[in-house]
Amino acid sequence: MLDIKFIRQNPERVKKACRDKQCDPEVVDKLLAVDKKWREILQKIEKLRSERNKLTRKDIKRGREIKVKLKTLEPKLKEATGKFEELMLQVPSLPAEDVPAGKDESGNVEVKRWGEPTKFDFKPRDHLELGELLGIIDVKRASKVSGARFVYLKNEAVQLEFALVNFAFATLTKEGFVPVVPPALIKEEMMRGMGYLEHGGEVNMYLLKRDSLVLVGTSEQSIGPMHNNEVFKVEDLPRRYVGFSSCFRREAGSYGKDTRGIFRVHQFDKVEMFSFIEPQENSDKKEHEYLLSMEEKLVQALKIPYQVTKMCTGDLGDPTARKYDVNCWLPSQEKYRETHSTSTCTDFQARRLNIRYRKKGKTDFVHTLNGTAVAIGRMIIAILENYQQKDGSVLIPKVLQPYVGKNKITPR
Repeated sequence: MLDIKFIRQNPERVKKACRDKQCDPEVVDKLLAVDKKWREILQKIEKLRSERNKLTRKDIKRGREIKVKLKTLEPKLKEATGKFEELMLQVPSLPAEDVPAGKDESGNVEVKRWGEPTKFDFKPRDHLELGELLGIIDVKRASKVSGARFVYLKNEAVQLEFALVNFAFATLTKEGFVPVVPPALIKEEMMRGMGYLEHGGEVNMYLLKRDSLVLVGTSEQSIGPMHNNEVFKVEDLPRRYVGFSSCFRREAGSYGKDTRGIFRVHQFDKVEMFSFIEPQENSDKKEHEYLLSMEEKLVQALKIPYQVTKMCTGDLGDPTARKYDVNCWLPSQEKYRETHSTSTCTDFQARRLNIRYRKKGKTDFVHTLNGTAVAIGRMIIAILENYQQKDGSVLIPKVLQPYVGKNKITPR
């Protein structure tokens, strides 16, 4: 969440951020009205309590009067506090100054391209046709067992998955990232702390209401809260994690979109980067560019052509101040598709989760950032399509061959 003092002093700026992120700016006026009411009630209560503490045994009548007034005011304070906290959670983070304005993904801006789109002297197959030909992707049986948008990865696809995981971990642990396998289920309050439940965010989540638990859609959602209510030593920052987890998304509202194959499924595995940093001048931007460089390093090592885009204001989530996507080239579609993203959330999540750092005896909130290292399914798609051969076989990227133990996948 934002600092209420900042909101009080900059209401129009916060309203603009709401409009830019396609949220209702009226929430700011409602919040400030409740905030004013809350402060007035609190002031009255504190004044009465202060007076009560000064009373002597002779002031029995006045003591009873104060008790009655407090009995009336304290429930009102509790009600105002609840409303205040509810409205505070509805206010999104402010987009960074360098984020382009735009209503939706059409306003996103291309930053760079790497490599030339893969060309073939034959008509390229898409990943599903290749996967079935090679005997490594089975969506028909998965649909029978689990329903639409699930998959069985088999044979070399499984080897490719673990090769990608091992390659990503080997690369990032050398950079000082701490490896972690986090829980796939987290408390609702922790998901709320990460800023993903407001404005319909829960629609795409699998909620276990009976247990008040949520299946994560990415491991960042369980890595961020692991330091809930903790204080870092400043010398321990930045703290960077690389996590592996299975991820679960309902993909509500995407029916009819990317239904073929495994590009958009309900369950997939992912390797994610997460950073806790000390906020300094340009520190967010530097760390953000660093995470982006790690994403590019991994994709370049696989020798897959890609494009980097910067998200516009209307395509940012509630916690996000700035976001980049890395989009890999898919020959069957003749376009770039998203395979990675990286975001900076400044202190938005840290305030909700009360994650601080201590420097020279004083504490302040850390800043958090996240970035995809490997979205397994989508990178398998990119590898199959970009490395396919005319006979239906698929070459394995050189950097993954030591993990797979072969250099080619051939039709069965």
